[in-house]
Amino acid sequence: MKIVITGSIAYDYLMSFPGHFTDMIVADQLENLSLSFLVDSMKRQRGGIAPNIAYTIALLGGHPTIMATAGRDFARYRKWLDDQGVDTSAILEIEDDFTASFFVNTDLDQNQIASFYTGAMAHAGKLSFAEYAADAELAIISPNDPGAMRAYVRECKDLNIPYIYDPSQQTVRLSGDELFEGLDGCHMLTVNAYEFHLIQERTGLTSTGVRERIGGLLVTQGADGAELWMEGQSWHIPSVPPREIVEPTGAGDAFRAGMIRGMELGLPWDIAGRMGALAATYVLENVGTQSHHYTKAEFSERFRKHFDDRGELDKLIL
Repeated sequence: MKIVITGSIAYDYLMSFPGHFTDMIVADQLENLSLSFLVDSMKRQRGGIAPNIAYTIALLGGHPTIMATAGRDFARYRKWLDDQGVDTSAILEIEDDFTASFFVNTDLDQNQIASFYTGAMAHAGKLSFAEYAADAELAIISPNDPGAMRAYVRECKDLNIPYIYDPSQQTVRLSGDELFEGLDGCHMLTVNAYEFHLIQERTGLTSTGVRERIGGLLVTQGADGAELWMEGQSWHIPSVPPREIVEPTGAGDAFRAGMIRGMELGLPWDIAGRMGALAATYVLENVGTQSHHYTKAEFSERFRKHFDDRGELDKLIL
């Protein structure tokens, strides 16, 4: 299956705050909010939602294509992705700008405060499926320049390319009409619990109303697992407890990637969802969204031990 992933390409600046954000906020002074957090550490990592998803799919044996824009500082990042088995031929480098940057601060409760500099991502509207990925069999429309996201939705519909709609962090930037257009007819909507409530608020749709307009739904819920709805059936997908929680950034992207790889393999939906849950846990156990690594055999072994699977996954991904 030709999977084409659109979305941000970025460098992540990951910071750790040795306290609790909630202790710093004075409830009756929110209109005068002015805060600064002294952090213990900062690490620069490869990031961006499109490469995050693509990397985990590649770890599990897939060969996804990224269609996105990056800056003049992208050359080493491109080579690294190529070496991992990701197709970067549809990534356009913008020579007069830098790759987007994501700045995130995480406290002791794993709460996060983040900012995002668009950089070269602002040029994503220069790309089109017709020119760069006309042979796409499944598209993922993940957070990106809002205008580009809207254009990709319309183009996928025009070209009859099934697409997974993943507005996630851009949900707050998209209008109700834009969200409604993205939802309407998508193959699947993938969001976390907060984003799902925000979509309902922005569109005026109930939970049932959203599901009536989409092919399927994944709602991730952190340690509580996820709810997966597809083809008129629903499953609760349990989380996989990490050996230790190191940093949560990118876990949702890995969940989507594991599930999408399961879809590509034609696995039952509950198994695909569990692949996503395990893929997410590997990210929690590392600093950075693409720092985790495992062989397909190692992934299958851990899957089998945790879910008491009898080795059926081995036959499909090894």
